[in-house]
Amino acid sequence: MAIDQAAAVPRAAADTSRYDKMTIALHWLTAILVIALFAAAYVWNSLPKGTPLRKELQAIHISLGLLFTVVFIVRLVWRSSGGKRLAAAEAGISALLSRGMHWLLYCLLIAQMVLGFLLRWAQGEPFEFFGLFSVPSLFAQDKPLAHTYEMLHNDAAWIIIVLAAGHALAALGHHYLLRDGILKRMMPHG
Repeated sequence: MAIDQAAAVPRAAADTSRYDKMTIALHWLTAILVIALFAAAYVWNSLPKGTPLRKELQAIHISLGLLFTVVFIVRLVWRSSGGKRLAAAEAGISALLSRGMHWLLYCLLIAQMVLGFLLRWAQGEPFEFFGLFSVPSLFAQDKPLAHTYEMLHNDAAWIIIVLAAGHALAALGHHYLLRDGILKRMMPHG
């Protein structure tokens, strides 16, 4: 019996240093969607205009963008109401940089979603979710405005990818160089 209790104590202690399952799932789903959205756009931009594969990748990108919007809203609601907040594992400039990176990524992701909606509406093209339903347009087609939104959407995508890569490299640095357990807090395995 004493062995079972001793084994339970480290497990309980480890659980208090990890994010909850929903926070972890939303984090990784966000990461996967950001990568998939970027990859689809990157590939279709290398294809000739009007080709079936290019149009299919654009349709997938739009559908995944709508899914991302829902996931991100759920993530914000969860973070503000039910998500487990951990005590800061870092101090000083490292903690400041970490919090700043997270808020910057959140702000850029919000801007990117808004730009995606504005771009699609300004293009005046179908705005569908995997062919299941369409998002109604809030304003008339405006090609010059669509071009501006497209440039901003593209620039924001590159900034997000660079910052997300920096975020991932920082997590790997904590894990492999500092060995401080920061990465383990967000890993899905127990």
